[in-house]
Amino acid sequence: MNKPNETGISICRWTRSRWRGGRNCYKSIYGVDSHRCLQMTPVPNFCTFSCIFCWRAFGKNRFKAKKNRGDAKSLVDEMIEKQRRLISGFGGSKYTSREMWGEAMKPAHFAISMDGEPTLYPYLAELIKEIKSRGMTAFLVSNGTMPDKLRKLLEKKAIPDNLSISVYATNAEDYEKVTNPFIKNPFEKVIESLKLMRRFKNARTNFRMTLVKDLNLKDAEGYAKLIKIGKPKFITIKGYSFIGASQKRLKKENMPSMPELENFAEQIEEYTGYKIKIKDKISTAIILIKDEKVWKWNEKKIEEQKIRFSRANLSGCT
Repeated sequence: MNKPNETGISICRWTRSRWRGGRNCYKSIYGVDSHRCLQMTPVPNFCTFSCIFCWRAFGKNRFKAKKNRGDAKSLVDEMIEKQRRLISGFGGSKYTSREMWGEAMKPAHFAISMDGEPTLYPYLAELIKEIKSRGMTAFLVSNGTMPDKLRKLLEKKAIPDNLSISVYATNAEDYEKVTNPFIKNPFEKVIESLKLMRRFKNARTNFRMTLVKDLNLKDAEGYAKLIKIGKPKFITIKGYSFIGASQKRLKKENMPSMPELENFAEQIEEYTGYKIKIKDKISTAIILIKDEKVWKWNEKKIEEQKIRFSRANLSGCT
């Protein structure tokens, strides 16, 4: 099995919310049941960026990821085992739905997004294929700085159910300012990744922005030009949260209000032709879709996901 310090896992707030009969996170529009979502990373604290708004405290070796072993099966087994151990104590709480807690012991979704840049993991394709072979959905969030790794996913036909590329500025100068990169020419690499995004035909491709007031909450037209390069099915606008180590770099006032995000989303709508579909005030997130044809495709994909997971469970894959 992979060594414990080579992977990371965390129980998010929405998982706990669902156990108590509360709401799902906004990713429910993709068929995600929050209580069955496993949030993990194969490269904790390793990234090509040290973004100003990141909740992480930065170390000198943030870009020097270890050479993880390529045993995808062991990694997935380990993550499921860790998830079960982390949630085991919640089963005895009077506030926890026993039915949902029981379902949570069989994760249906892998969110490869918790921390770090997952494309630094050398066996990402094998990991995605292993997750999907068990009927679970694979959600990948990347900062787009490793286009060769995305190309390898295509070559190996390791297509995640969701592929999000996070874009943090509209030009090379602002990218340096916002992300404090450990690599050269990050903006050019992101553009290359956006061009590759078009080829992930069977994935929910998503152009994702984390917006910080007085930093990168600007130039909607510039973002629109990048969106047109990637031609994503979805656009996600997410407001910065004043949490973790970012509190030492930014101020609470840097958190954009929901009206400010809505105004920005309307500008994106005007420049791109995409339509606002979901507004989530609690998560300060807004999702736009390319058109209603994409939305119907998404609904069909959700039903296919349910069938895939059900069949995998019947055959004992998870």
